[in-house]
Amino acid sequence: MRRVNFANGEIYHLYNRGVDKRNIFTDQADLNRFVESVNLFNDVRPAGSFYEQSLLTKKGKIKKSEKEKLVKIICFAFNPNHYHLLVEQIEERGIEKFMQKLGTGYTMFFNKKYKRSGCLFQGLFKSKHVDSNEYLLRLSAYINLNDKIHKINDNLPTRSLTSWGPFVSGKEKSNYCPVKISQEVILGQFKNKKEYKEFALEALADIKENKLLKKEAEEELGEDFS
Repeated sequence: MRRVNFANGEIYHLYNRGVDKRNIFTDQADLNRFVESVNLFNDVRPAGSFYEQSLLTKKGKIKKSEKEKLVKIICFAFNPNHYHLLVEQIEERGIEKFMQKLGTGYTMFFNKKYKRSGCLFQGLFKSKHVDSNEYLLRLSAYINLNDKIHKINDNLPTRSLTSWGPFVSGKEKSNYCPVKISQEVILGQFKNKKEYKEFALEALADIKENKLLKKEAEEELGEDFS
C-alpha cells in the first residue's frame, strides 16, 4: 500500500530501478524510447497508441499546454538500471496516472523487444514528499548529478541522461533538453546558473568525500541502488 498521498501543487521525488537490479536501458535506443515515453505519457488523455501519438506529435498535431499535462517535471536522471524524477503534481491523481502509463508502456516495449515477460521494475515506483526548501535544493543537485554519484561513464552500453545541462548552461545547444522541464522553482532561488552550479557541485563533493553523509543522503533521498 502506498503511504504517500499525492496532492496538487506539491513536489515529489519519484524513483525506481530494474527488478533484480537489472538494466532497464541496454542501449541508446532504449533510453531514447524512455525519454519519448516520459514526454508522451505526461498527458491527461488516455495513453492510446504510442506509435500513433509519436507520429501526431512529430507532425505538430499534438501540442500540449500546461493544462493538458499531469505533472510538471523539475529535473530528472535516467541511469542504466534506475531513474529519478522530481515532479510537481498539477492534475488530480496526476502522478499515479503518469507513472502507471510510463511503467506499463515502457515495460511492454522492453519485453517485446527482448522477448521476455513479467515485471521490469522493482514493484511500484517509490516516492517521497519534498517537505522543505532545503530538501528541494539538495535533492535537485543529487538528481542532476546522479551520474557523477554513481560514477557512470561513457564506456557503458548506454550513457546516463540528466537535466544538469539546462540547469547550468547558457549555450543554446548545451541548454537543449529532450524532456520539457520546469526548473524555475530551483533556479529562481539563485542569482544565476553559475551560482546554482557552484551550490550543486559543493553538495556533490560533500556526498562523495564523506561516506557517512553519502549513506545519510541515500537514506534521505530514497536511493539505495548499487
